[in-house]
Amino acid sequence: MPTVGVKRDLLFKALGKTYTDDEFQKFCFEFGLELDEVTTEKQMITKEQGLVEAAKDASEEIIYRIDIPANRYDLLCLEGLVMGLQVFMGKIKFPRFTKVGPVGKGAAPQKLIVTKATAQIRPFAVAAVLRDITFTKDSYDSFIDLQDKLHQNICRKRTLVAIGTHDLDKLQGPFTFDAKPPKDIRFVPLNQEKAMTGEELMEFYSTHAQLKTYLPIIRDSPVYPVIYDANGVVLSLPPIINGDHSKITLQTKNVFIECTATDLTKARIVLDTLVCMFSTHCAKQFTVEYCEVVSATGETKQYPDLAFRKETISVAETNAYIGLNESAEKMAYLLNRLLPTKQTAPDTLEVEVPPTRHDILHACDIYEDVAIGYGYNRIPKTLPAKMHIAKQYPLNKLTEQLREQIAQAGFTEGLTFTLCSRDDIATKMNAQIDQIPAVHIANPKTLEFQVVRTTLIPGLLKTLAANRKMPLPLKLFEVSDVVLADSKSEVGAKNERRVCAINCNKTAGFEVVHGLLDRVMQLLEVPWDRQTGYYLQACDDPAYFPGRCASVLYKGAAIGRIGVLHPTVLQAFELTTPCSVVEFNMEYFV
Repeated sequence: MPTVGVKRDLLFKALGKTYTDDEFQKFCFEFGLELDEVTTEKQMITKEQGLVEAAKDASEEIIYRIDIPANRYDLLCLEGLVMGLQVFMGKIKFPRFTKVGPVGKGAAPQKLIVTKATAQIRPFAVAAVLRDITFTKDSYDSFIDLQDKLHQNICRKRTLVAIGTHDLDKLQGPFTFDAKPPKDIRFVPLNQEKAMTGEELMEFYSTHAQLKTYLPIIRDSPVYPVIYDANGVVLSLPPIINGDHSKITLQTKNVFIECTATDLTKARIVLDTLVCMFSTHCAKQFTVEYCEVVSATGETKQYPDLAFRKETISVAETNAYIGLNESAEKMAYLLNRLLPTKQTAPDTLEVEVPPTRHDILHACDIYEDVAIGYGYNRIPKTLPAKMHIAKQYPLNKLTEQLREQIAQAGFTEGLTFTLCSRDDIATKMNAQIDQIPAVHIANPKTLEFQVVRTTLIPGLLKTLAANRKMPLPLKLFEVSDVVLADSKSEVGAKNERRVCAINCNKTAGFEVVHGLLDRVMQLLEVPWDRQTGYYLQACDDPAYFPGRCASVLYKGAAIGRIGVLHPTVLQAFELTTPCSVVEFNMEYFV
């Protein structure tokens, strides 16, 4: 959930009303938001850096940090927040955002031409112009901050969409979105004085605190995306940085906005959000000058969309979902506090979804706005229409019972990570990763968390290694889930509840884990029998010492392994004392 910091006095001035902190917190809750913290810039710097000296020149102006739902991109800046709250308070009607043509007789719209080369790396682009805009220091900061919030949120750290904003008066259209080899791109990056090629730029920003995280997006590509104007001036190298030539300042009057993307839908949402929020600062409020984008196929489209679409909802169904009993007239009044709404039939409301509300995908999203308009705290509490008697899930009930009994048998319980490295379940266990039905993490953030565990043994061995100084014997157990890839499952994987116990001593102590297995089976009332109960059958497993491994079979089906771990496995986990282990699937006994 993103957090937006707004200056309290600036917010109250825009709303035309002053609140105490408690009053504003209640007001936020009514609107579906949460006031997370009341702080100052000085306090924030001191808290983050831990240095009072670093914050000595910082402002002490009160800042409200407000938690915004992740899908409400329109509330990520002061302008959007004020607009939403004023509509909610009934001070203004919902604005009509419109796109207009270029100003001046015979003036042609700005064009952005997309070349075929961009298909190799970043194939889509959209653009728009904010004409006759007036920036103050606060609105300029808000403009930059909204771009950063969008980059981190819907743009997925610029991988899906990258935003570029430029001073149109310093440029000459039409613009070209191209892709070229890094050595053929040369320009002066934002706030720099020296011109650099694409290769030099990558090296220069490799140590930059913020920009270094975006370099891998295009670094290994044979071509980099780049935007030029008609004079060959580089506007930006998305998604890394803009050019210094066209940077916007407080004196900028006309802003050219371009969004390059790998996802066209996300780019349209980002552009709509950005221009709608800051069209409030234009001479003609809520108007945006459209641009023509010529795709690589030669097709010309106008952006931004700024489309208002209509949705209909049933009053009776809305009441049933929320638990209300409101008339159509009252519900239309409530919904108008958030969205333009009118009654079209005794049981039907027509809702106009504006271009700022891309979060509304289904009628349920409109029901949520009805609940906000009514007030969450005012929704009557009722007993369920049907009574149910709750009971514990059988597998969890058996798990709790076994945990208690294994602990009473002298074993200490461990709770280990569900994620582990590929080496933990493969190389260290004398196995090949491609032969293990493991679920792999698509974008692991650390080498320790690459796959979901397929066995509980590595986690317990790591726990033993971290407690080597403890006196022997060390007897650990865990009753938890592993995850196995399964093509027959609806989601491609399945959970499996397992029991695992390890005995670590000067001797392997196979009889200790064998005794525990017998005790568990005794508690489960499973006899030692080949047909109706359990028994052991010798087998070979590279993770276990040769001739010291057996399969645990239940009614003829293999449910686990028991044996003495191979010395190379122990060495891989930095252990020097023998270990015996038992692991089996307990779901057969539920």
